[in-house]
Amino acid sequence: MHEDGNGDGRGNAPGTSPSGAPEASPGDAPHASPGGVDREFLSLERELTVLLRRARANQGEMAREVHPDLEPAAYGLLVRLEELGRQRATELAAYIGVGKATMSRQLRALEELGLVAREPDPADGRAWLVALTEEGRTRVGRVREARRARYVSQLAHWDRGAVAELARLLHELNQGMAK
Repeated sequence: MHEDGNGDGRGNAPGTSPSGAPEASPGDAPHASPGGVDREFLSLERELTVLLRRARANQGEMAREVHPDLEPAAYGLLVRLEELGRQRATELAAYIGVGKATMSRQLRALEELGLVAREPDPADGRAWLVALTEEGRTRVGRVREARRARYVSQLAHWDRGAVAELARLLHELNQGMAK
C-alpha cells in the first residue's frame, strides 16, 4: 500500500477521491448508501412516492366532490380547461398523456355529466374545441377553492417564503420532468 492509501500507486489530487470526485470533508456524513445510490435521491424518491400516493387519493376525492360519477383521471382535464379555457381534444390528450380513443371516452363521459361541451373550432372546421360548461366551471371552482383553503390551513405555520420556495422548486421539478 502506498502513502496515498489507495493501494494503486497513483496519487490523487488533494481533496479528490480515486475517481476524481470531491472527497467529503471530515464533518460530512457519507452521501451514498451501501447500494451506491445517493441518500438524497433515496429520500427524494421516498417523499415523492408518499406525495404522489396522497395526490392520487386526493384527486379521487376532488373528482367525487365535483360530481359523484366523475372518474378521478378526468379531474385533471377539468382543471386544465378551467386554467386555459377551450382546448382541442388532441391538445388535452397530449397534456394528459393518453390516446385519442381514451380522450374521446373521457370527454363523452364529461359531456353526459354536463361538465363540458364541444363546439366547432372556428380555425379548423374539422376540429372541435372542448370547454367547461357553466355548471362545470362552478363545480370545479368550488372544489379548487376548498383545496386551496386546506393548503392554507395545513401550512399556516409555514413561513410564506418557504411556501413560495416549495412552489418554485415543484415548478422547477415539473418543468424538468416534462422534458
